[in-house]
Amino acid sequence: MILRSVTRSPLAVVLLPLVLAILDKNIGRHRHYISSGVAYQPEFTEPIVNLTIPVGRDATFRCLVHHLGGYRVGWVKADTKAIQAIHDHVITHNPRVGVSHTDHTTWNLHIKNIQEEDRGQYMCQINTDPMKSQLGVLEVVVPPDFVAEETSGDIMVPEGGLVKLTCKAYGHPEPHVQWRREDGNHIIIKEPSGLRTKVLLYQGELLRLVRISRSEMGAYMCIASNGIPPTVSKRIMVNVHFHPVIQVPNQLVGAPLATDVTLECFVEASPRAINYWVKKTGEMVITSSKYEVEIIYKSMFEVRMTLMVRNLELEDIGTFKCIAKNSIGEVESSIRIYEIPGPTKIYSPPEDMEEGDEEKLGSAERDGRRLDRGKLQNTATALAPRDTQRSVIDDNSARISSPMILITILLAAFLIFIPLAI
Repeated sequence: MILRSVTRSPLAVVLLPLVLAILDKNIGRHRHYISSGVAYQPEFTEPIVNLTIPVGRDATFRCLVHHLGGYRVGWVKADTKAIQAIHDHVITHNPRVGVSHTDHTTWNLHIKNIQEEDRGQYMCQINTDPMKSQLGVLEVVVPPDFVAEETSGDIMVPEGGLVKLTCKAYGHPEPHVQWRREDGNHIIIKEPSGLRTKVLLYQGELLRLVRISRSEMGAYMCIASNGIPPTVSKRIMVNVHFHPVIQVPNQLVGAPLATDVTLECFVEASPRAINYWVKKTGEMVITSSKYEVEIIYKSMFEVRMTLMVRNLELEDIGTFKCIAKNSIGEVESSIRIYEIPGPTKIYSPPEDMEEGDEEKLGSAERDGRRLDRGKLQNTATALAPRDTQRSVIDDNSARISSPMILITILLAAFLIFIPLAI
């Protein structure tokens, strides 16, 4: 009847194709879930996959449905009962939430820039009677970071004092905190009982350094991790302050004149000291053609001071002081240089000097040459082996006894021949 009335109307030519199209669309939709007079109910074909997403990333839940027909799909955040979307329409006021679908079988819930408050259960619903639904869980993980207000900064403490280092970290899962020294040395844990334990890694948010010593000074690393990259660390500098101390290996240094002499002092101080040398006159020594001053830093608080005195002279004989000053105090130590005899100098004329050229030398040079020759001969005799000295004595004795033997022989001959002649 409807079709007949429509076709009799002057608008039939225009409306009929439209009505047929609408009827055909509705019939086609019902064909989707009615076959041979049997109605099919919507069904979920797969469970929703649980998601673990780092904060700041995007997440998508996927709900797969067959035989949806004229029913609608909705999304609800189960723990808060907040409706996220119904079919194609977003209901929540959260601008990061969106929906999409493909061929009425795949229905997607999109959440951009995931935040910690997005963590929880999400429900995909079909408005059947009774309602059909399934759940998916969104786990939002957060990499570790430090709570600035509850984490220690660089610290200064007098030697023998107590240091408490705190490192508070947050994240999801809860971070694990451990300590180590930047230089790789041991952390010394001192118990009230007096027990001392050395460890390379210390576990826990609070690190106590009891009766701290200068050897424990340095950078301590607090490291927080929870399996979600990146692992984070914080460097905390522990400065231990103490009065300067000087150690001198040799307080007496002997050397011949015209040689180079090196003096050294070892200084320990924190804060770092001002280090310098002074002469016996109180004048500060600076690097020059005569002196060479060097400061070598061995660690945060250890310094090696050296002073080289070139071409030692009589005026250099005496005391030099090494001095160290910092904000806590001042200390000095003395080193005395004394002269020791050097090797005897022997005059040697030039190889090209000819006979008679010695007369050209000055009287002082000639006297020095004779004196040096005499010293050399005496020295050679004194240092000669005993056998050699004995041979010299024997030769002298031989030279003395030869005339006596001759006189004795002549006297004996005279005594023999005189009676014969008579």
